[in-house]
Amino acid sequence: MDFILWIIAVILVIAGIIGIIRHRILWGVILIVVGLLVGPGGVSVLT
Repeated sequence: MDFILWIIAVILVIAGIIGIIRHRILWGVILIVVGLLVGPGGVSVLT
């Protein structure tokens, strides 16, 4: 389960960075924050 959460978190953070590069700052920041919250290394929302 931790591996799946880690993969989802990485995808969200990468999507957030791409969003910031494409000038969608708010969407990018939201995706990065959600990625950090979901990731098993961060504050996991699911536990």
